[in-house]
Amino acid sequence: VQLQASGGGLVQAGGSLKLSCAASGRTFSGYAMGWFRQAPGKEREFVAALTWSAGTTSYTNSVKGRFTIYRDNAKNTVYLQMNSLKPEDTAAYYCAAASGNYASTVPVTPVVYDYWGQGTQVTVSS
Repeated sequence: VQLQASGGGLVQAGGSLKLSCAASGRTFSGYAMGWFRQAPGKEREFVAALTWSAGTTSYTNSVKGRFTIYRDNAKNTVYLQMNSLKPEDTAAYYCAAASGNYASTVPVTPVVYDYWGQGTQVTVSS
C-alpha cells in the first residue's frame, strides 16, 4: 500500500483544514487507518484512527470535538477534518495503514502500523 498525504498548510488559530490520504496498491478497505503527528523535538503521537468499516473511531483527548476522521473506501481515501485549530496542533501529520484484525478495535500505537505516507505540514499561527 502506498499512501499520499495532502492538505496541510498555514492557518490562523480557530481556522480549519482537511487532510487527505490517498491509498494505492492493495485493497484499501481491509486496513485500519490512522493519523499521527510529530512536532519538532517531540515524538510521533497518535491523533485519530478508524477501523476498516469506519464503525469504530478513536481520538486523542486533545482533539476530541475538533477533529473528525472518516474514510471513503470507494475513493481509497481517508480524511482528517480539523476545526478550531490551535497553535499546539502545529506539526507534520502522517497517515498510516494497519493490516491486522481491526474490525472492531482501533490501533493507536505507531508500531502496529505497516505503511506510512509522507508527512504534510500543518502550521497554526496565533
